[in-house]
Amino acid sequence: MHNPMEMHASTAWWQDGKLFVYESTQGVVNHRNLLANVFDLSPDRVEVRAPFIGSGFGGKLWPWPHSVAACAAARVTGRPVQLVLPRAQMFTTVGHRPETRQRLRLATDASGKLVSIRHESFNNTSMLDDYTENCGGVTKSLYACDNVLVSHKISSINRGTPTSMRAPGAAPGLFALESAIDEMALASGMDPLVFRKLNLADKDQSVGLPWSSNHLPEAIDKAAERFGWHARKADIGSMREGDEIIGYGMGACNWEAYQVPTDARVILRSDGTALAQCGLQDIGTGTYTIVAQTVSQLTGIPVERVEVELGSSSFPAGPVSGGSWVTASVMPAIAGATREALQKLRQYAVSKDAVFAGQDAESIKVENGQLVIGEQRASFVDVLKGQRLSRAEGNFQSGMPEAGKYSFRSFGVHFVEVRWDPGISSLRVSRVVSAIDVGKVVNPLAARNQVEGAIVMGIGMALFEAGEYDPRSGMPVNNNYAEYVVPVHADQPDIDVLLLDYPDYNLGEFGARGIGEIGVTGLAAAVANAVYHATGKRVRSLPISKEKLMAGL
Repeated sequence: MHNPMEMHASTAWWQDGKLFVYESTQGVVNHRNLLANVFDLSPDRVEVRAPFIGSGFGGKLWPWPHSVAACAAARVTGRPVQLVLPRAQMFTTVGHRPETRQRLRLATDASGKLVSIRHESFNNTSMLDDYTENCGGVTKSLYACDNVLVSHKISSINRGTPTSMRAPGAAPGLFALESAIDEMALASGMDPLVFRKLNLADKDQSVGLPWSSNHLPEAIDKAAERFGWHARKADIGSMREGDEIIGYGMGACNWEAYQVPTDARVILRSDGTALAQCGLQDIGTGTYTIVAQTVSQLTGIPVERVEVELGSSSFPAGPVSGGSWVTASVMPAIAGATREALQKLRQYAVSKDAVFAGQDAESIKVENGQLVIGEQRASFVDVLKGQRLSRAEGNFQSGMPEAGKYSFRSFGVHFVEVRWDPGISSLRVSRVVSAIDVGKVVNPLAARNQVEGAIVMGIGMALFEAGEYDPRSGMPVNNNYAEYVVPVHADQPDIDVLLLDYPDYNLGEFGARGIGEIGVTGLAAAVANAVYHATGKRVRSLPISKEKLMAGL
């Protein structure tokens, strides 16, 4: 269920025939366009603002009814209206990850090479809308296999409409696939790590294209060494410490890599500062910092003197903050706008009576906030003030990578240690080591934070979280933080994240791919595989509860 600490909220008011909305949204431009259609306004008469979002996870990608209700109430009353969803309605009116039923059939040859994979997936949707959870999307390409069949079917039931939730499709799909891969490895008499490496795909067979960049074998090796996989004893329940039985498990993680069209504006100002604007959102992932880093890198202006404005539909249009595509998309847009602003500054510098009058603008270099020709230097401030100008402005729209040349994905692996105390029926995840290959790591601190948070979310998926519904009404019955169980501080394991840093220049000039979602994929399977190693019980439905482990004892 989408149950973040920050709930959905809308604050709306009308002024001079225009609609203004502060909204907890992952897409201010998309939200503006919908409200313009609902209230029969031109888009320039609606402004949606979301300068800071406490959380998104997919639940705030699209507009929900409460936002329209707040706008309508503000128009009727002629007053500003704020509408905050109560916690209970977070379980009914803003989407959730749908329930899935998945069936996998795998076959190998005598050497352990996969010869057949069949992945069938079923998920529920509402009576009003069709929503398909693409559980088999990763199955098509992660492992090399000539015979792959993936299918998806939906069933309409009396519940609210599902929606995207962090790594839609891949998170539940990789739980099923990586659990099945583990079972297949053991049935083949092979170590799960060896089996996976034997079957990794060296290209995307689903589309017949080479990977733009793929360092998954290295990620597996480095994480396995850090984790101590070599010390794993194959026999079930054979690793103990005191009263606890220790289990080791692993799971590959995988997510698509995107770069989508993005508009941006950059202004170099006569006070020596810079302003960058883009109509996308920072949902807590560090977008403000990455934008400032990009401007600083190209201009030499210190990061602390770069002002960044995001989260308004009045800014140049940006995409929704989803799909882990923001970093890869906004950096080239900001870079293009910065270069346009610098080019204007060069033109100002060579104009009549300017500091480089009569010289070739193309020969001017940029160093540390200065324009340079040979030994001659002039700061941005001197150039602008010398021409009595307040700014040099650049605008740019980035595009998409060339289609049909490469398959773009990010890769990684989780190694998990669980501890099961059968005397008191206590199960916990004690240790996680993850290695992630996401191209260039632009901001290591923020990137590691994203993976760590995703791991905790994956632990919630594996051990705790479950929406419970009343079959008589279709309404959730544990729609609060008391009964919808999530991981707390006491549940946190030791987490060690290794970030491979191989720029993927086939995707974009900065080589960065998204990192927000990949960390949650494969984690639940790694936990389940570790639980099997410790207990001998193969749990195929989530969450893995002590009741399921105690059944039959």
